[in-house]
Amino acid sequence: MKRLRLAVQLLFTIVTNGYMYGFLNGKIYRGRLKYACVPGLNCYSCPGAVAACPIGALQALLNRQGFQIPFAALGFFFLFGSLLGRFICGWLCPFGLVQDLLHRIPVFQKKKRLPHHHILKHGKYVVLILLVCVGSMFLFGGFAKVPAFCKYLCPSGTLFGALPLLGADEALRSQAGGLFFWKLGILIGIGLLSVKVFRPFCQYLCPLGAIYGWFNRFSLVQIQWDEGQCVSCHACEKACPAALSLREISRSPECIRCGKCVDACPQKCLHFCGKG
Repeated sequence: MKRLRLAVQLLFTIVTNGYMYGFLNGKIYRGRLKYACVPGLNCYSCPGAVAACPIGALQALLNRQGFQIPFAALGFFFLFGSLLGRFICGWLCPFGLVQDLLHRIPVFQKKKRLPHHHILKHGKYVVLILLVCVGSMFLFGGFAKVPAFCKYLCPSGTLFGALPLLGADEALRSQAGGLFFWKLGILIGIGLLSVKVFRPFCQYLCPLGAIYGWFNRFSLVQIQWDEGQCVSCHACEKACPAALSLREISRSPECIRCGKCVDACPQKCLHFCGKG
């Protein structure tokens, strides 16, 4: 399962960010595919991105003059959330892959959670409400509304968008100012923290994870527990990188369905299934 997940993560990242012409020339792909979204946190401004980010699309719809309900974005979240839930976070998110790879670096004593996790885990809902929703509708830059999450916080945009573009365009480098260095600091901080703590951005700040987490209890893809075969060895709980209890696995909004619990179960009483 571990190798399969890594292969899927790598393949999905390459397919969705594989526009090499953009990387070589420092240009953002603006073809028709950019009208579509991929399910993970995938920066629109990445030179290699062939599709848009759903959080960016939601902000763009909220940025429109006058209030309009963003039915297209809400429908997208309902479709992918009801099908996969946070399986998307565990298997199909490029920035999730980056955090996973950093966490594999063999330094520091690894931790599953930060202190005060029970409070900090609500941070992603605060980001969703204040930056993605309220911020996009009411924060202004000049006379234009601002996509607040993308502009002020998103580390994926800095890593996959800003850095490659600055690297390819000398004129852009000369214009980099305080906002860029603020976001670079956020990216470096999250990157360093990822080496020690499992997916800190996903656990505490990602608004996309907050949305998909709401669907975990009833999404089609689930990790099923065969209670009759369970011998209560707690191997699954020890293997869970999010420190979830057996009864929280798959159902908790924090479960990204990475499958480590499935691999760890000696009785094979945990397995992926389609909810029927």
